[in-house]
Amino acid sequence: MPVDPSAALGAEFEPAKASWGAKDVILYALGLGVGVGADPNDPAVLRYTYENGLKVIPTFGVIPTFSALGNLGAAPGIDINPMMILHGEQYLEITADELPVEASTVTNAKIKGVYDKGKGALIVIETRTSTDSGEELFVNEFGVFARGDGGFGGESGPPAGNEPPDRDPDLSVETPTMPNQAHIYRLSGDYNPLHIDPEFAKMAGFDRPILHGLCTFGNVGRAVIDGLLEGD
Repeated sequence: MPVDPSAALGAEFEPAKASWGAKDVILYALGLGVGVGADPNDPAVLRYTYENGLKVIPTFGVIPTFSALGNLGAAPGIDINPMMILHGEQYLEITADELPVEASTVTNAKIKGVYDKGKGALIVIETRTSTDSGEELFVNEFGVFARGDGGFGGESGPPAGNEPPDRDPDLSVETPTMPNQAHIYRLSGDYNPLHIDPEFAKMAGFDRPILHGLCTFGNVGRAVIDGLLEGD
């Protein structure tokens, strides 16, 4: 059985270490497209791209966890084809007052949920990232959708919770997407060839490489901060 919930549920991964500095924070912002179509000298651009007064976009919290996620294939009860997995859902909670521009961290991860979605399996991985001194910075939940690995008879999981309200949005933001945006964003740590290799993308069922979902995630976070919270 490719997916065995009884063996996988609760499995813990080896702790994963990561560190970052101003260069990594700026590269992440550039990978999101900060500054594209804007005045490069605008303080709203420079606060994310200039080391003097640099601020970390909170969605950066998804980045240092990637080394921990690499252990999914070694988890008990999980025997899936890496070419058939997609990022399904993402939850991020910032537990620190503010993300530091420089840090050395350790991430502990475990399988929190395994759900049978019929044609695929949804594997939920919880990660908790703390500094070397023990201060927790953020908590993530990654929903990994393994296509073709459903049908094992497990729970289907909670219903989708993303139904939009029946009204106009509070804010609409258009973010330009560069043709090479995936090329830049991947340098922050998500080197899945699905996002750059045309042949790999075709084998995975796509016409061409696709942009990282977490790049869109970061731009949604930036839209809220800059559009509704005046950059706070």
